[in-house]
Amino acid sequence: MTSLSELKTLFGISSFRTSQEKIITDVLSGKNCMVIMPTGMGKSICYQIPALILEGLTIVISPLIALMQDQVLKLKQLGIEAGYINSSLSKQDRLQSYQYLKEGKYKIIYVSPERFRKNEFLDCLKNRKISLLAIDEAHCISQWTRL
Repeated sequence: MTSLSELKTLFGISSFRTSQEKIITDVLSGKNCMVIMPTGMGKSICYQIPALILEGLTIVISPLIALMQDQVLKLKQLGIEAGYINSSLSKQDRLQSYQYLKEGKYKIIYVSPERFRKNEFLDCLKNRKISLLAIDEAHCISQWTRL
């Protein structure tokens, strides 16, 4: 699927909310975007839809484990290959996720800031084309710098 209309249907969206379509179009044209919207206003769609159109992997850095799990569950229910890597995973599950990442099985990977900085994660990206990097909950970045 590569058209916005097909993806709107996949996500169950009848129409985009304020600014979503412009943000998506800007992301697809290669522009850097900083999106500030209230909770529940559809920020995730602004990187999830481009992730499905662009060739390569989308990395979403997020400090919220429950949000990652929820987003990945919803994406998988839509048939989208997505995963997450954070401290909630057992060592075995984490290693499996790294293997899937290396093999290109994920279109979207959610990762905690702590895991993003680890060599074992970065090594998985060596042969992957990264199409998009999204930072969710960016207001927490000042806290991440203390990691």
